[in-house]
Amino acid sequence: MASSGQAPGQDGRYRWLVRLSLVGVVFTALVVLVGAWTRLVDAGLGCPDWPGCYGALVVPDAERALAHSPEVPLESTKAWMEMIHRYLASTLGLLVIGLVVLGARWRREAGYPWRISLALLAVILIQGAFGAFTVTLKLWPQVVTLHLLGGLSVMVFFLWLHLRLRRFRPGQGELTSRRNLTPLWGLALLLLVGQLALGGWTSSNYAGIACQGFPTCNGQWWPTMDWSEGFHLTQTVGPNYLHGQLHAEARSAIQVGHRLGAMVLGISLLLLAMRYRGATGMRPWLMLVVGAYGAQLVLGIANVLAWLPLWLALLHTAGAMALVAAMTLALWHWRWSTVESTNYTTVTGVSATKEELVHV
Repeated sequence: MASSGQAPGQDGRYRWLVRLSLVGVVFTALVVLVGAWTRLVDAGLGCPDWPGCYGALVVPDAERALAHSPEVPLESTKAWMEMIHRYLASTLGLLVIGLVVLGARWRREAGYPWRISLALLAVILIQGAFGAFTVTLKLWPQVVTLHLLGGLSVMVFFLWLHLRLRRFRPGQGELTSRRNLTPLWGLALLLLVGQLALGGWTSSNYAGIACQGFPTCNGQWWPTMDWSEGFHLTQTVGPNYLHGQLHAEARSAIQVGHRLGAMVLGISLLLLAMRYRGATGMRPWLMLVVGAYGAQLVLGIANVLAWLPLWLALLHTAGAMALVAAMTLALWHWRWSTVESTNYTTVTGVSATKEELVHV
């Protein structure tokens, strides 16, 4: 705990916690983008094993690679891309461990987000496991989709931890929010998660350009589609899923499903903005969510019309992260922007209102 004469805002370790949690948000976004780029250039199996690459901690030469896995010829560029992604992900894991260690001194302090720190550590460990399964199960779409959702979850945990750390003051007790989630908020969040999963499923099954043209699909409003095969979630484990295993009609079903999901999500976000734009402090954050959704929608359409160029596909992934971050910030301000102005005295004896303590 901080000494009675020093608030955590004046404590060097606490300032590092706040800064590192924000660094974690940005660094997670970088790791997700590098992972997306690795997948887009077909480098996800650049190293056939895990955690090493052909049995080495760095990409080996062709002779050693041939001796290790003669059935998988070494493509040095793709192998390095895969390993760089792993190095960055490992660094992110070390950052999470550092945050947990630095924050341990306040773990029993009321209001300190210790459980969020531990949850973040658990999520990053699970994410590492999914990274391993992505390789060992040869890009099995279920694992690839969960791996994407896991990366976005890590970013959300980092952002929520950062926001919680910024309002933490020892000795004041836990601040409680006045506003709980409403059914409309719950629906919008559920649809967002569902749409992110649909995006991951579309990408992992290589269905991004299964439909030519927009808003029609291959010149038809409702083309021939195989929904049961497209959304068959118990695909066989074993085949190499690089470039996908589904036939054209199944991929068309996935693409159309992703488009329908985007439409339903957009309606829910517009309803959310219209319903709560007049609530205290919410208008700019809801407009940010709607703006992020609009940009993501444009990027999705552009990807289809331009036949999925790498840079535009990467921007679409970045747009998904921006939308998730915007929704997280909007949810945060929904819960905390109208906290009552109750006076609190910090451990330094300085009085502050509750609104000042939660201001971000």
